[in-house]
Amino acid sequence: MAAATKPPVWSDSGDAPSEEVGSTPAYARGSGKQSSSKGGSGSETMEIIKTIFFALLIALVLRVVLFQPFTIPSASMEPNLYEGDYIVVSKWSYGYSKHSIPFSPPVFNGRIMLPGVSEEPRRGDIVVFKLPRDNKTDYIKRLIGLPGDRIQMINNVLFINGAAVPDVELSREDVQTLYGTQQTIKLRETLPEGREINIQDWGPGNISDDTPMFEVPAGHYFMIGDNRDNSQDSRYDQSVGVGFVPAENLIGKAEIILFSWKPGASLWNPVTWFTKVQPSRFFTVLD
Repeated sequence: MAAATKPPVWSDSGDAPSEEVGSTPAYARGSGKQSSSKGGSGSETMEIIKTIFFALLIALVLRVVLFQPFTIPSASMEPNLYEGDYIVVSKWSYGYSKHSIPFSPPVFNGRIMLPGVSEEPRRGDIVVFKLPRDNKTDYIKRLIGLPGDRIQMINNVLFINGAAVPDVELSREDVQTLYGTQQTIKLRETLPEGREINIQDWGPGNISDDTPMFEVPAGHYFMIGDNRDNSQDSRYDQSVGVGFVPAENLIGKAEIILFSWKPGASLWNPVTWFTKVQPSRFFTVLD
């Protein structure tokens, strides 16, 4: 799932007509300035409108082709992404689909790949995509299953293609939740290709700790949140969760946390810009 000062506009249309002051009666001078001043004002207005139009056009092109900002709305990707993080997603990483364009116009199907630039998604990528059940809502999860993979949770352990994913405990912490004091466990998993990711778990006994076997169809991906017991993802049927994600629904790869504010920060309350800011998370590169 993130302004430049415009140079002054100079125009000849607002200049007064040439006249010889000595040979022109006083009562005849100055009238041309007033009428040309009005013309100059209209010209300046058009220049401003054109400048705004081209600035918006450039911003749109950059958003479609290069980068798109997103804010994190929930805790489903903790401990790597927190609510209030403002991230940047690269649009070229997986090529382009109709969902790369605002409002997802049906201009073409599938994905357009850029040779030498775009590549197939890799297991472990943090991916922003359109929720398959409505093709409108932006979601962000970790890509765990590639086309053809078999994914399953057994007794709170992730299995990929029949092999348990090894993990190492990093820390435990008691936190206050709506349900009282609960213990969070942070672990580091090593995926089959050797890529290491940090996850968060709330211990055994949760509904997503044991699942059926999921076989990822061709042209689809399996997504799981890093906050394993607090994420509606591909482990849940598409009617209530994410289900399998078609390749066409991928928007891009999350690259960096640009800025971050704690929950409660508001655009309309400037005080919170400073009291809720989290500078330690600024410019954090995502794994």
